[in-house]
Amino acid sequence: MARAHLISSPNVSSLTTGANLWGRKLSFNSIYYETSQLKIKPQTQYNPLRFQQSAFNHHYKGIERGTTNKDSNKSYVVKAVTVPSSESESEASNFKNIVDSVKNFMAVLYQFIYPYVFYGRTSATISASLVAVEKLSDISPLFFIGLLQALLPSIFLDLYVNGVNQVFDFEIDKINKPYLPLASGKLSFRNCVFIVASSAILGLGINLMIGSTALIWNFVLCATLWTCYSANLPFLRWKKNPVLASSVMLACWTHILPVTYFLHMQTFVLKRPLVFTRSLIVTLLFLSIYTTGLALGKDIPDVEGDIKHGVDTFAARLGQKNEYLHPTSEISVFR
Repeated sequence: MARAHLISSPNVSSLTTGANLWGRKLSFNSIYYETSQLKIKPQTQYNPLRFQQSAFNHHYKGIERGTTNKDSNKSYVVKAVTVPSSESESEASNFKNIVDSVKNFMAVLYQFIYPYVFYGRTSATISASLVAVEKLSDISPLFFIGLLQALLPSIFLDLYVNGVNQVFDFEIDKINKPYLPLASGKLSFRNCVFIVASSAILGLGINLMIGSTALIWNFVLCATLWTCYSANLPFLRWKKNPVLASSVMLACWTHILPVTYFLHMQTFVLKRPLVFTRSLIVTLLFLSIYTTGLALGKDIPDVEGDIKHGVDTFAARLGQKNEYLHPTSEISVFR
C-alpha cells in the first residue's frame, strides 16, 4: 500500500479540514488507495503556491486525479436543454401549419359540395356543351375556353345549392347524413353561411364578367328554384311537397342545365344562330325519363329523418322497398 499525502490551500473547501494547513502536510491516515487504482506516486506532494493560482484549476485537477473519495465517486448528469428554434425553422413550421389547415379545409369543402352531385353536374355540363358540336373543327381552343366558362360558375352553384340545403336540413341531416361537415361539427354554422353567401356572390359575379346571357340565367334560375326547395320560409320549403320537389329537379336537370349550356356554346362561344337541333331534342327526351326516376328515388336513404321532421316525399309515402322507387325505375315504364 502506498500512502498519499496532500498539501492543500485554504481556497479549496473540499480538501480543507478547518485548520490552518499552510506549510504543513496533511496525512489522511484513514484513507488509503491502491497505487494501481489511483495511478499516483506515493508521497506525492502538491505545491501550495500552485493551488493558490486558481481555485478552479485545483478543483478540476482534484476531480481528474481522484484525490478524494467524494470526487472519485461523483457522477455527472447532463441535462438536455431545448434550444429555441431559429427563425427559419419557425417560418417553416408556420408554413407547414398553414398548408395543413388549407388541406383540411379543402377536404371539408369537398364533402360539403356533395362529390356525387359535383361529378354529375360536371358531366352534364360537358355533355350539354358537346351537343352543340356539329363538326370536328368545332372542338378548338375556343371551345375549351367556353367549357371552362361554363364549369367554373357551376362549382359555386353547387356550393350554394348544397349549402342552403344543409343549413335548413341541419336537424334532418343529423339522422340521415351525420357524416356531412355541418351535421358532424367539422364546419361551424357561421362558416357554412359564409360559404353559401360567398358562393352566390362569386358565382353570379363570374357569370356577369363572362357576359354570357345563357350562363347568367342558368345560375339565377337554378339558385332560385333550389332555394325555394330548401328554405324553411313561408310559401317555400317545396321539398315537403313531393310534386313540387320532383318538379324542381325535373326543371333543373331536364331543361335549365342542358338548354342553357347548349345555348352558351351555340350562341356565345361558336357565334351561331339560336336553333334547337335534333340532338338537343333527343337529349331532352332522354333526360326527362332519366330524371323522373331520380326524382322518385333520390329520397330513399332519407326516409327516417324526413318522416320524423314531417317532410313528405314519394319514398316516405310508398316505402323504401318499393321497386318503382329505385333510381333505375325509368326502366319499369317499359315493362
